[in-house]
Amino acid sequence: MSLSGFIVQLLNGLAGASSLFLVAAGLSLIFGVTRIVNFAHGSFYMVGIYVAYSLVERLGTGLGFWPALLLAAVAVGVLGAVVEMTLLRRIYRAPELFQLLATFALVLVLRDAVLWLWGPEELLGPRAPGLSGSVGILGRQFPSYDLFLIVVGPLVLGLLWLLLNRTRWGTLVRAATQDREMVSALGVNQAWLFTAVFALGALLAGLGGALQLPREPANLEMDLHTIGAAFVVVVVGGMGSIPGAYVAALLIAELKAICIWLGLVDVFGVSISFSKLTLVVEFLVMAAVLVVRPWGLMGRPQGASRHGGAAEAPLRPPGRLFVLGGIGLVLALVALPPMTSDSPYMAVLVIDLMVAALFAASLHFIMGPAGMHSFGHAAYFGLGAYAAALLVRAAGLPMEAALVAAPVAAALGALVFGWFAVRLSGVYLAMLTLAFAQITWAVVYQWDAFTGGSNGLTGVWPAEWLSPKQAYYYLTLALVVAGVLGLRRMLFSPFGYAMRAGRDSPLRSDAIGIDVKRVQWVAFVVAGAFAGLAGALFAFSKGSISPEAIAVGKSVDGLVMVLLGGLQTLAGPVVGAVTFTWLHDTVARATDYWRAMLGAIILLLVLLFPQGIAGFFRQLFERRRHAAGADA
Repeated sequence: MSLSGFIVQLLNGLAGASSLFLVAAGLSLIFGVTRIVNFAHGSFYMVGIYVAYSLVERLGTGLGFWPALLLAAVAVGVLGAVVEMTLLRRIYRAPELFQLLATFALVLVLRDAVLWLWGPEELLGPRAPGLSGSVGILGRQFPSYDLFLIVVGPLVLGLLWLLLNRTRWGTLVRAATQDREMVSALGVNQAWLFTAVFALGALLAGLGGALQLPREPANLEMDLHTIGAAFVVVVVGGMGSIPGAYVAALLIAELKAICIWLGLVDVFGVSISFSKLTLVVEFLVMAAVLVVRPWGLMGRPQGASRHGGAAEAPLRPPGRLFVLGGIGLVLALVALPPMTSDSPYMAVLVIDLMVAALFAASLHFIMGPAGMHSFGHAAYFGLGAYAAALLVRAAGLPMEAALVAAPVAAALGALVFGWFAVRLSGVYLAMLTLAFAQITWAVVYQWDAFTGGSNGLTGVWPAEWLSPKQAYYYLTLALVVAGVLGLRRMLFSPFGYAMRAGRDSPLRSDAIGIDVKRVQWVAFVVAGAFAGLAGALFAFSKGSISPEAIAVGKSVDGLVMVLLGGLQTLAGPVVGAVTFTWLHDTVARATDYWRAMLGAIILLLVLLFPQGIAGFFRQLFERRRHAAGADA
């Protein structure tokens, strides 16, 4: 550690903050006006750097370099306008989570489109003409291009400020951020305003990606990596606040730079690697800010939209036909192994389907009836899986004991995280759960001596009497059916009604003596325990567990399952889990571009079944029953 090294790392942080700010500013603009949590914003960033690479090759690395970067940003802006007009405009009045599902499907489509156009290899662009060298700073060399990026951030911030505060269009955008329904009532063409804002946000993301061309190679992992960091910056800075996004980007980038500068430090004889904290420092910052100031450093509490989608419908016990259908499904699952003895893979696939169903049912338990939207439910799935693996491998416990203890470990994690999470609501609650999940993932990923690090843990097999796949199949079936029925029973108990009362009217619930936060906290713990059971079953079925079980992708999978099936139906999470997992397996084996096909199917399902697959069939059945009653 030296002063010169410290200064250089601070400058690196400034350059990184500018790049991160461009993406976060666009995301903040889009959310502020449209209220869409645009999961595909990282894809626009990725497309920007790939388009810039192709344009630089076409226009040349000399005078054509800078126009190529600007043209790439404009091209991404046009792509954003097309996406808004053809897809998002159709779902503005849908619930926010369905909008998130649509943008997630768009991520899958855009990633495979990039794969098809540019291939799987990393693509490194040329150095920027005129800025290819370096300058000496306190005896160290610092890239000239990074100095240019340091200037770009404040310059774009100033231009955005002028656009939003000194033009009529900017006045309309600020007004829409505060009350978009009133702007529409005043005669403003809301559709075109939304399109323009979305295009500008996409352009900023594309510019951020294009400017990274001389700094890092373009690759297919940039979308999810970037969107996670951008979400953090927007939430820390304050939803819809452009200056807040810059301050948050600066804070997070500089903290990362300081961690790199500190490196390995001995504290009272204990070696602490601060450089490893770079994987999680932004989520630590987000968690701290959300706990202390839920609306961000420079944001303001968001008012509820008057047209945020359909009202939550009450859950109703399934009719006799659905009960008979459920019994028939269980009987079919019981009879499946003998009927498919010639196809061992079928048992493996159905075990995966059942584990996914239990995981989705546990997430639905807090999302639908309790109204708590979690972006980090994979944390409890992973805690259960790792607890089972470690108890068998390190503690030497039998598999049966580990299977009982794993849900308890997951419930303890949910007990701690839930205490903070239930004090928030809406997007802020969802982002806090994401922060806790990423902190858990970082600990598991880096604790090599205990969790196996990035390699995970292997040799986690069931007990000898369960070693035949058919025996483990029946154990999984019994536990999953018991878990789903247990969750269903709780939903129609006094506790379940208290959850829904707290979701629909917290003030009235508090007035009649319901401790809403305590009820939500208990629901959080219950959901975590059942997710932990699903994780333990998954670990023993695969014989191993890795950090991917806690990653953001697993949480997103759970969201997709619940939303595909339908939030307001008991069968929804099961239907969604089976549909998504089966589609994922079938499509992935059918084509190299399975993400695009899966994304297209999800988009189609979102547009055709806005209430979810199970919700659609329930509505269809009720309409026919009412029609038959009217005819009678």
